[in-house]
Amino acid sequence: MTDCGCEKARRDLEEYLRNEICTTEHSDIKEHLDGCPGCRDEALVAQTLTDVLARACKETAPEELRDQVLAKLRAAHATA
Repeated sequence: MTDCGCEKARRDLEEYLRNEICTTEHSDIKEHLDGCPGCRDEALVAQTLTDVLARACKETAPEELRDQVLAKLRAAHATA
């Protein structure tokens, strides 16, 4: 394996984190992240953000809030 470098690691970081990259490139990027604190930190931030967003998307709004939003949307649609 060869070190892919910071530019490639950062360019392909999202695909790497989603496992949407070929095995060879995945290994090269992992090797780079293991040896580059700056890129590793960037990957950690990106992974944390991805995890937080994924959890937020699984949550549902309280029924009262949903009812309020739907009522406002209906009112806005009726006046349009």
